[in-house]
Amino acid sequence: MAVNPVVMALSRAGEGTARKVAQALGAALHGREGRVESADAFFPDALEHARRLFAAGVPIVGVCASGILIRAVAPLLADKRAEPPVLSVSDDGAVVVPLLGGHRGANRLAREIAGVLGGKAAVTTAGDVALGVALDEPPEGWVLANPQNAKAAMMALLSGGEAHVDGDEAARAGWLAPLDTASPLSKGPVVDLICTTEPWQVEGETALLFHPQRFVLGVGCARGCTPEELEKLVRDLLAEAEVAPGALKAVATLDLKADEPAVLELATRLGVPLRLFTAQELEAETGRLENPSEVVFAEVGCHGVAEAAALAAAGEEAILGWPKVKSANATCALATAPAPITELRGRARGRLAIVGIGPGQAAWRTPEASRLIAEADELVGYGLYLDLLGPLAAGKPRKDFPLGGEEARCRHALEQAGKGCNVALVCSGDAGIYAMGALVFELLDRPAGAGGVSDAARRVEVISAPGISALQAAAARAGAPLGHDFCAISLSDLLTPREDIVKRLQAAAQGDFVIALYNPVSKRRRTLLAEARDILLRHRPPETPVLLASSLGREGERLRYRRLDGLQVDEVDMMTVVIVGSSQSKLVELGDGARMYTPRGYAKKMDGGADG
Repeated sequence: MAVNPVVMALSRAGEGTARKVAQALGAALHGREGRVESADAFFPDALEHARRLFAAGVPIVGVCASGILIRAVAPLLADKRAEPPVLSVSDDGAVVVPLLGGHRGANRLAREIAGVLGGKAAVTTAGDVALGVALDEPPEGWVLANPQNAKAAMMALLSGGEAHVDGDEAARAGWLAPLDTASPLSKGPVVDLICTTEPWQVEGETALLFHPQRFVLGVGCARGCTPEELEKLVRDLLAEAEVAPGALKAVATLDLKADEPAVLELATRLGVPLRLFTAQELEAETGRLENPSEVVFAEVGCHGVAEAAALAAAGEEAILGWPKVKSANATCALATAPAPITELRGRARGRLAIVGIGPGQAAWRTPEASRLIAEADELVGYGLYLDLLGPLAAGKPRKDFPLGGEEARCRHALEQAGKGCNVALVCSGDAGIYAMGALVFELLDRPAGAGGVSDAARRVEVISAPGISALQAAAARAGAPLGHDFCAISLSDLLTPREDIVKRLQAAAQGDFVIALYNPVSKRRRTLLAEARDILLRHRPPETPVLLASSLGREGERLRYRRLDGLQVDEVDMMTVVIVGSSQSKLVELGDGARMYTPRGYAKKMDGGADG
């Protein structure tokens, strides 16, 4: 469960219970407006709020009737292997019901909550109830290598079969001991539960293969090493050591390799997390190395990478089971812990998610954007944009920046990610359209001595999530003004020379594009909008429709239509997007008001013209 749960309180009667649960889980408490006295965040509509949290992948603990949560998330149910846990708790805390995601953490959460409240966890999944063990959800430090067999194995056990725990690691699998009931006199089918760190060919559809994760793979490689070379070296070592990939807890390396494609690809292919260590942290392991190297020390500041990283990640009691082996450009080693590893040491590779949240209202925010925000360790952005996130941002560390602090905003986000944090840089609209996306990549592109960012920040993962742009929102509200070729031009001359803006206006006017004008005016800039109107009037009719769209998706949203020759600067402000039609754009009066559209030429096609 990668995202912290949210506890929802829907009434004053359940508020105390919800607060106890939130405190016990270290979770944010969200309360229903007007019905809950205090909370980290408030929501007006319980069904809609639960639906948005679920779509973002956030586990939900609702102190409310089960039916409320069921009705909320029912339209979104699709794949139980990817859906977050959903639990309901009675107002008095007497009953905790895991509704969804029983084997994705909900059953465990239910028992934990019940223990805090002194209530009962109403677990209903068959394996947990009849067997006392969820075979498809082994405890931390163990993995099920063949989950596709779990259903058949549990059905066999529930139908009278008996389990047999076997393998060289069976003694460490105390959590399976209650099931080990098979005997030579048994007449029912025997379900083999094999516990081993070795590669194993499973026979039969009811046999389950469990691996204790007692190994860490340490790797190092030259810059530009191919993924194929590193993977072959690793696969050969695992084969020689007779260690199954499923018995690996992590891939570990020096933090300088955080952006090395071969290392990243290796961790992905093995399906384990990547953990990073500084040179100082690896140097502390020098006394345990079998192959310390002065050459490596001179190069990166520690006497070994592969061996030291494996030992550092596996813990103080681990041993170097398989010392360093190497190819032309890569090295790897295996460290072995005396018991399954339940705690990841080192740090993860940092991530910066550049997130566009649309014009403002939550209904226009994509589930991907909500998920990235929910997963973030820290939120960064202009204060207003962070406020627009509402309950989704509750309880999260945030760094607010004022307008005009764009470079400082992006630099802070990158540097925090460089420390291993998961950071969401929040922008309105689409982050790649007149927003922070381009500035992030510009900072990454600048040399360090020319205002760039640190080397650590350059090694982070950067992803972008699209959002509904202001021009899309305005066009949707108006009808279809962008039905044919269009462009966007910012009238702000703070970053773009005025003469370049005029040149682009002239080109767009001559090309007869529909034009979306961003940043049309400010308190200081009042002339370029009038100049744009006059340039456009030289190339299109005075009755050309113009849309003025203000505060889209927010309180005070307003749409107004004007003729091009009647466009006045004083009725436009900083919150307005101006869409000027082409010579073909039309304004049509319908029963529920005016609509603006730009025909693409379908009339000509239907009359027998060429297919565009």
